[in-house]
Amino acid sequence: MPHDTPLISTIVGALVLAFILGAAAQRMRISPLVGYLLAGVAVGPFTPGFVADQDLALQLAEIGVILLMFGVGLHFSLKDLLSVRAIAIPGAIAQIGVATLLGMALAWAMGWSLGGGIVFGLSLSVASTVVLLRALQERRMIESEKGRIAVGWLIVEDLAMVLALVLLPAVAEALGGTAAGGGAASHFLGEADLLTTLLVTLGKVAAFVVLMLVVGRKVIPWAMHWVAHTGSRELFRLAVLAIALGVAYGSAVLFGVSFALGAFFAGMVLSESPLSHRAAEETLPLRDAFAVLFFVSVGMLVDPNIIIQHPLPLLAAVTIVLVGKSIAAYGLVRMFGHERMTALTISASLAQIGEFSFILAALGLDLGLLPTEGRDLILATAIISILANPFFFIALDRYGKRMAARVVPVGPTEPPPKAVQLPATDKSGHTVLVGYGRVGRIVCEGLNAAGVSILVIEDAKDAVEALRELGIEVIDANAAAQDALEAANLKGARRLILAIPDGFEAGSVLKKARAINPEIEIIARAHSDAEVDHLRSNGAGFIIMGEREVARGMLAHVLTDTPEPSSDLTPDGIDPSLFDRPDGAIVEAQHDPEPEGVDAGDSSHPATTQPASEAEAGAPRPVQG
Repeated sequence: MPHDTPLISTIVGALVLAFILGAAAQRMRISPLVGYLLAGVAVGPFTPGFVADQDLALQLAEIGVILLMFGVGLHFSLKDLLSVRAIAIPGAIAQIGVATLLGMALAWAMGWSLGGGIVFGLSLSVASTVVLLRALQERRMIESEKGRIAVGWLIVEDLAMVLALVLLPAVAEALGGTAAGGGAASHFLGEADLLTTLLVTLGKVAAFVVLMLVVGRKVIPWAMHWVAHTGSRELFRLAVLAIALGVAYGSAVLFGVSFALGAFFAGMVLSESPLSHRAAEETLPLRDAFAVLFFVSVGMLVDPNIIIQHPLPLLAAVTIVLVGKSIAAYGLVRMFGHERMTALTISASLAQIGEFSFILAALGLDLGLLPTEGRDLILATAIISILANPFFFIALDRYGKRMAARVVPVGPTEPPPKAVQLPATDKSGHTVLVGYGRVGRIVCEGLNAAGVSILVIEDAKDAVEALRELGIEVIDANAAAQDALEAANLKGARRLILAIPDGFEAGSVLKKARAINPEIEIIARAHSDAEVDHLRSNGAGFIIMGEREVARGMLAHVLTDTPEPSSDLTPDGIDPSLFDRPDGAIVEAQHDPEPEGVDAGDSSHPATTQPASEAEAGAPRPVQG
C-alpha cells in the first residue's frame, strides 16, 4: 500500500470526518457547518492523531470557492448587479471602514504598529464568500432583493481586498514592516510609485471586466452551445468546469483579480445563455464537495490554545465581527431606505470572516506588519464567527415569523407588502404547475396547446420572463412559500403538478398544498423508490417515476413495432415536437424524465440496471399513491 499520497489522504480524511461530524451536527439540529469546522480542527496540526496536508486542503478549498462563485454568477446578470450598485458600493466601503477602524483600535490597545492595525482591521472587515452564499442559498435568497444586495456587497468587498493585497507590499516599509522586494529598492518607493501601482491595479481590473463583458459574452455562450450540440454530456460537464476554473485562474494570473471574482464574472456571462441552468446543475455535486473542504481547511488553521492564551483580545475581535459589523451594515442598509428584514438579512450575512481574512493575515505576517498573535486571533475569530453565523439566521427566521404574525391584525391602511409582489389569481378550476425546467416546460406547453387553464409557480427570472412572453400566467415566487400557494388559488384549483426534479423538496410543497386543499389532484415526479415513498406519505395521488417511464417508452416502441414512436407515444392533441430539445441542449430520452445532472448512460443508474423481467411485469407503469 502506498504511503506517500498526501492528496488522497487529505481528501479522504477530510471528507469522511466531515461527513461523520456533519451528520452528528445535523442530528443535533444544528448546522452541518459546525461539524465540518470541527472536522478540520480534528485533522489539523494542533490536535493529536492524523494530520492532513494544510497547503493541499487550502488549494482544494479554493476550488470550492471558484465553483460556488461561478454558480452564483449563473443566477446573476449584469442588470442585477447594476441594480444594487447604489447601496452595495457605498455600503460596502463604509462598512469596511467602520470594521477596519474598530480593528485598528483593538490593535492599538494591544500595542501593535499602525501597519499591524490596518491589516488586522481589514481582515475583520471582509466576509467569507462561501459562508455568505451558503446561508443565502439554503434560504433561496440569492435571486431575491436581499440576495442581490448581499452578493453586490460581497463583490465590492472582494474588489477592495484585491486593491489592499496589491497596495500593502508597496507601503509596508512606511507602515513599520518589511518592503515587499527587500533591499534598497524599497527606498525609492514614493507617492508617484504608489499612485502608479494603484492605477495599474485599477486598470487591470477594468480590463478584465471589459474583456469578460465584451468578448466573454460572445465566446463563452458560443462555446457552450457548440459543446451541447455535440451530444456528449461528458464533454458538456468538462466544458463547464474548464470555463469556471480556467477563467478564474486566468483572471488571477493575467489581471491580478481574485479567483472568486473571475469565476463570478464567468458565470454571469454564461447566465445569458439558455444553457445556464444546465451548467449550474452539472457543477452542483462538485461545488458542494469542495465547499465542505473549505470549511475543513478553516478548522485546520485554528490553534485551540489561542482561547486560553488570549481570551480577552479574542472576545473583543469576535465582538467586532459579530456585533460591530452587523450594527454598521444594519444602519447603512436602513439609511438607504430598505426595510428592517432586508437590513437584518444583510447584517447577518456579513457577521463572519473567511478566506480573504486568511490571505491578508498571511501577507501581513510575511511583510512584518502583523505579529503571530494577530494571525492566530484572526483565524480563531474566523472559526468562531462561522460557527455562530447559522444561529444568526435561525434567530432571523424566528424573528421574521413573529413579525409576519404581527402583520395580520394591521388595518387596511397598511396592506401587507406581499400582496403587491404576489397578486392572487382570479383563475379557478385551473392546473397549477410548479417548476418550469426541462420537464415543466414540456408539460406547460402541452397543456397550453390543449387549451387547459394553467398557472405556473417559478422563481427563475429567465423562466418567468419567458412565460410572460408566452402569455401564460406565472407567480414569481418559491412554491415552498405559503403565500405563493395561496396566491395561486390552490383552494379553487383542479390539480397540482409538481415538475421540480427533487422529490423531497416537492414533498414539502405537497404537504402545504394538501393542507390548503385536501381534495386537489396532485401529480408528482420521482427518481427513486425513496422519493416515491416520501411523496406518497405526503399525499401525492399520482407519482411518475422517471426511470420506469423510460423503460415503458422503449418497450412500447419495441413491442408495438412502431417506426415513429414520437407520434404514437404522444397523447392525442399534443404536438410531438414538444419532446424535442429546441434550446440546443443535449438530447437524451424522448420523454426526458432524467433528473438534472444524472447521465442516462451511466451504468450505475437504476434505469440501466433494472431487470427486463421487472419491466415486462409492469414496473414501467406510473406509481399510484
